[in-house]
Amino acid sequence: MRKGRAILLFFTVLIFIAGFSVFSYPFINGLLVNYRIKTHAEHFLSWVETDQYVPYPSESQVILEQEEMYIPEKYPDLWLDMQAYNLEIYRTVQRNLDGKSAYEEPSFILADYGLKNEIFAVLTIPVLEIEMPVYLGATSKHMADGAAVMSQTSIPIGGENTNAVIAGHRGWNGAHYFLYINKLKEGDRITITNIWETLTYEVSEIKIIMPYEVEKIHIQPDRDLVTLLSCHPPGSGGKQRYLVICERIENESDTEINDQ
Repeated sequence: MRKGRAILLFFTVLIFIAGFSVFSYPFINGLLVNYRIKTHAEHFLSWVETDQYVPYPSESQVILEQEEMYIPEKYPDLWLDMQAYNLEIYRTVQRNLDGKSAYEEPSFILADYGLKNEIFAVLTIPVLEIEMPVYLGATSKHMADGAAVMSQTSIPIGGENTNAVIAGHRGWNGAHYFLYINKLKEGDRITITNIWETLTYEVSEIKIIMPYEVEKIHIQPDRDLVTLLSCHPPGSGGKQRYLVICERIENESDTEINDQ
């Protein structure tokens, strides 16, 4: 009798543990992913401040039209190639933004320019307490590791005639990602800290579109934009897309310098 009760108790406890594990997994996994994303972002920001740049051999032959152009000391070949890329997709009206493979394939492999990490920038959204790494190319791995710039859209280095479309999951596997992106409103600010500088943008418009309305994420002439993109509604499997369109404004530090 006692042996039977002990066996029954054992299996009851076992079932409870299995059930608890199943239900708690997304929560625990979400905490771990959120922590990893934040940690990678912090490491990138620390690296940007302390990086001791060493010139890396490159075959870049980029020639841009501007007679007098600022060229940064760090990774100048990468910067010039990205400027040329942004100009080219604007001139060709992003004609290659026509399918999944187009926005997944990275526009640049940073290792080709001597960088040891494929994180290109950090996206900061103060009102949502978000700080996450940004990768180039919306592959499944990049989307799992943070946010990703859709290829055939602009690289987020600023400048007129650019629109960097940054995609993020609307919550996935227990982690937040862009889950609360709908809480952003006009006037809220975001920043993009790339290899060279921090760019500040302000939310100017919010749209809900269908997946086939690709023209809604195209570059808009004479504007410097970053568009945050995620699925809508959450858990729908991507029936629609939620867009937060942000326009470049002066950094506060730039404003202070100009006022002096």
